[in-house]
Amino acid sequence: MAIVGLQFSKILVEKHAPVKGKVQVNNNVQLKELEKTDLMVGSAKQGALKLTFEFTAKYEPKFADMIMNGSLTFVDTPDKVNEVLEGWKKNKQLPREVTASVLNTVLSRCNIEAIILAREVNLPSPVPLPKVQVR
Repeated sequence: MAIVGLQFSKILVEKHAPVKGKVQVNNNVQLKELEKTDLMVGSAKQGALKLTFEFTAKYEPKFADMIMNGSLTFVDTPDKVNEVLEGWKKNKQLPREVTASVLNTVLSRCNIEAIILAREVNLPSPVPLPKVQVR
């Protein structure tokens, strides 16, 4: 499997109140829909799958939210594309190896975007950043 693209269709950051006290951020990714699509590679069509997702970061106690919707496109052999699609139609799940690759890609892109957006609206980073300790 090769991931060939990820694009956002919606990015929303909403700050409901000033930040105060202890902050907890809950991040989540939901895989929404999977559909077959064709990519043109030169003059040939390559079977691909387009997966839509929603990433959320909820700041507790309830003072901010981030939502990012988008889609990820990946290609594989025609047999594997059909197998993944059939499994999704049956029980809304992806094979283990596909799930790991998809979620790692989505989280990587969304977490970077979320850190930038948090800075823009003066929120704490939604993912822990490394800290230097001097001894």
